[in-house]
Amino acid sequence: MRSTARPPTSRSVWIRWALCLLAALSWVGALAGPEPGDEAQSRALGRASDAVVGVRAIAVEGARSTDSLGPARQGSGVVIGPDDLVLTIGYLIIEADQVQLLLDDGRELPARVVAYDQDTGFGLVQALAPLRLEPVPLGDAQQLQAEEPLMVVSGGEQGGISLARLVSQRAFSGFWEYHIDNALFTAPARMDHSGAALFNARGELLGIGSLLVHDAMGEQGPRLPGNMFVPVDLLKPILGELRAQGMSARSRRAWMGVNCIELGGAVRVVRVSNDSPAAVAGLQPGDRILRIDGTEVGELATLWKQLWDGGQPEREVTLDIRRGDEARRVTMKTVDRMTTLKHAQGI
Repeated sequence: MRSTARPPTSRSVWIRWALCLLAALSWVGALAGPEPGDEAQSRALGRASDAVVGVRAIAVEGARSTDSLGPARQGSGVVIGPDDLVLTIGYLIIEADQVQLLLDDGRELPARVVAYDQDTGFGLVQALAPLRLEPVPLGDAQQLQAEEPLMVVSGGEQGGISLARLVSQRAFSGFWEYHIDNALFTAPARMDHSGAALFNARGELLGIGSLLVHDAMGEQGPRLPGNMFVPVDLLKPILGELRAQGMSARSRRAWMGVNCIELGGAVRVVRVSNDSPAAVAGLQPGDRILRIDGTEVGELATLWKQLWDGGQPEREVTLDIRRGDEARRVTMKTVDRMTTLKHAQGI
């Protein structure tokens, strides 16, 4: 049984309570369009909750990602295919040696990694034994209305259900060489966000949980803790490609091996990965990146997009930096990030 913010109760009782609340919010205009009958909506919410499973992964020995993610990762995933295909957040299963799916009935089933997509951040795994769970439909995150009531579900032993609301939808740039458009930001915050599923009132999957953030409403809004979800809209056009190739074509892109933050119109290095192009080139924490290949850098989005769109994944890149009071020019040879990842033997 999943936990909720309310006193312990059965899932059916919780769903009836959630349905009443969602219906009330719909009545006052929080949801647009015609509403399904209570029974159909209750079934859809029940299917959505049931489709969320726990995901436990152990990284392969010597995995580069262990430095930042640790060797053992745990979160959630959601069944999206009749062949027991499970969508999760990619950092849980990157360089995974073993993957287990944890079900509400106590079963722990082995799974194989189908895809890790560097571009979107999604991961796909497939159960190696029947899950006997109905897959959920993919919704349209672009049709979400501000303040629309939503449902967040996590899986595993400590899995829980809660209501949330969309507070902003905007581009997001991560410190780890990552950028997506139209990320979904919700509140209140959930600590068990990794791979958690975001559903609308019709039980359609809208996004996969990625981060805990402190500015869910954006820099111009009041400070509000919340979560960032990767919208499933990014998955739809590449799902076939992920199944066939294990990644999208855009995942083949240049990688430096740096973590950077954007603060006050300046981009600074906070971490350099061991044995990365940035480490070989001598980049150091504290360096401010002024330009990349002549393009001025004032925000993370500019740095990452110029890095990826400026040429082949493996090429020479020039950074103009400031280290203390000294201006320097650093040249490095980037690599294709996907070629640096380790895989379980035989995969």
